[in-house]
Amino acid sequence: MKKLKNEAELIRAALLAGMKYGEDRGAVEFEPTDSTNERFLYIYRLLVHDKIIQPLPEEQVSQKSIRRRLAMWHLKQLPKDHPLLK
Repeated sequence: MKKLKNEAELIRAALLAGMKYGEDRGAVEFEPTDSTNERFLYIYRLLVHDKIIQPLPEEQVSQKSIRRRLAMWHLKQLPKDHPLLK
């Protein structure tokens, strides 16, 4: 996989956007004690369940691939003039 521009920032932004999506939908309430890995996995599973993103083959599901998939999902939602796209 080729590294995305601003990948770390995109991953952080995707986590926040995914948490907001889950909470706005009423599907989850994240606790401060939840690990980042648990949050990413839950958001990924929720987006797959809602058919917003395509699921990865189960043998390819890993933290790295989940973070990449969520970063790509968030990247497609950003406006054209967003600073993370530059």
